[in-house]
Amino acid sequence: MEEIQTASTEIKQPKKKSGFRKFLRWFVFILLVVAGIFGYWKYFYTYSDGYRSGLLQKLSHKGNIFKTYEGELVQRSIVSTGNVAIASEKFFFSVTSDSVAKVMMNFEGRNVRLHYKQKNGTLPWRGESEYI
Repeated sequence: MEEIQTASTEIKQPKKKSGFRKFLRWFVFILLVVAGIFGYWKYFYTYSDGYRSGLLQKLSHKGNIFKTYEGELVQRSIVSTGNVAIASEKFFFSVTSDSVAKVMMNFEGRNVRLHYKQKNGTLPWRGESEYI
């Protein structure tokens, strides 16, 4: 007589991923999302914008690795009789556009009105000041 062999059927269940690996992946993902949101808020979000007016005292092109345009605007706070300012405040700003900086250099020593954007932080290629 014939012998019939029956193959033992073993059903292999897929390996369960460990709970720690799953937790670690989610933790890294959430950490990257939070870091991305913080980076955007710190360096690219415009905190405020507005206008400042005063005497454009200085505009210079400086930096060791990243050359940026840095400027000083002298604002009059208290004016006595005549045009003499008793108290003044300096407003430091950075200019990101070469063409705007070259036009502004022609206005050094004159009264100007600047539009600025204030960021929460500075980046080396954007200038030293939070005011752009």
